[in-house]
Amino acid sequence: MQRTARLILEKLRNMGDPKAVEGMARFGINPEGTYGVSVPKLRSLARKIGRSHALAQELWDSGVHEARILASMIDDPEEVTEEQMEAWVRDFDSWDICDQCCMNLFEKTGFAYRKCVEWSSREEEFVKRAGFALMARLAVSDKKAGDERFMEFLPIIKRESVDERNYVKKAVNWALRQIGKRNRELNKAAIKTAEEIRAIDSKSARWIASDALRELTSDKVQRRLR
Repeated sequence: MQRTARLILEKLRNMGDPKAVEGMARFGINPEGTYGVSVPKLRSLARKIGRSHALAQELWDSGVHEARILASMIDDPEEVTEEQMEAWVRDFDSWDICDQCCMNLFEKTGFAYRKCVEWSSREEEFVKRAGFALMARLAVSDKKAGDERFMEFLPIIKRESVDERNYVKKAVNWALRQIGKRNRELNKAAIKTAEEIRAIDSKSARWIASDALRELTSDKVQRRLR
């Protein structure tokens, strides 16, 4: 297919569904600049387009919701710079763009572990979420990483567990659960961290801890780790 930003944006517009936009808004997705194209359709389109760093940047710069998710799917992680990651993360305006960028692109770059730590202490809601979404994704996808990589994240998770913002606390919880499901040693460490978090006088911390402990101590998880 022809790979120009203008033609792709036109195609996305034609694929859009106004009713889907209404549904997305109910799930906390910013409806502004959104066409209502599902992620599976975007993945199918991304496969047809193929990798292109330059095209990804053009699509991102359009500001269109689906174009930005598509950009994260077609960009080449080898060509992504730290400056680009910082520019894109500042543009995040909804949880799905945040998570899709982390899953499709950012976790595959050489900057991922450093950005987990840097972004976790930032004040902007979706920047902070990105830090913990990256932790969660790396815990699942980076099969070669040693336990120490993830042990370093646990004190950060504890520190930020008092953030009451919905999209932050859910990502903090996500990171804790994924680290704790990686292997038996990390499971023990994550459970210990969750118990420490539960003792903090914070509604957010108590929710993060109780939800994580429910899964990490479950028979299903314990059987799999054994």
